Amino acid sequence: MPTDALLKAINALHHAIIRLSGGRLGWTAGDMPVVELTTTGRHSGQPRTVLLTSPLQLGSALVVVASRGGSDQPPDWLLNLQADPHVSVRVGGGPTQPRRARVASPAERARLWQRVVAGHRVYAGYQQKTDREIALVLLEPPPAGSFGPFPEADPVR
Repeated sequence: MPTDALLKAINALHHAIIRLSGGRLGWTAGDMPVVELTTTGRHSGQPRTVLLTSPLQLGSALVVVASRGGSDQPPDWLLNLQADPHVSVRVGGGPTQPRRARVASPAERARLWQRVVAGHRVYAGYQQKTDREIALVLLEPPPAGSFGPFPEADPVR
């Protein structure tokens, strides 16, 4: 399974590609949009930013997969958004948008998982590597009239 250090290095390299290309590269992976997700660290209270792919979009909601490459440990970003669902996202280099994150219910996951793996078999392989049920997370626009605090992306990469 990938180590924390490896995952952080890959994420830093991906951020560097986006920055050095002026945003021309790095905002898609295969046929999936790349999402820059910023959560609030559950221990530190500081913004934590990670690049993820969204294999499925449901109207204005983005679905991301908490696979961590099939690790038995869930990704930190999942634990962060479970502690505080106020997140922000950027897609395709566009503006930062507030979102409310929630883990799909068991019934939603069963329905959505079939759609995710039908188009992106790699996720089925990740699920086979672990006994943990890999969570699907919906990043939805916040309800009308709601407000932050929504984390700002860390400007230091």
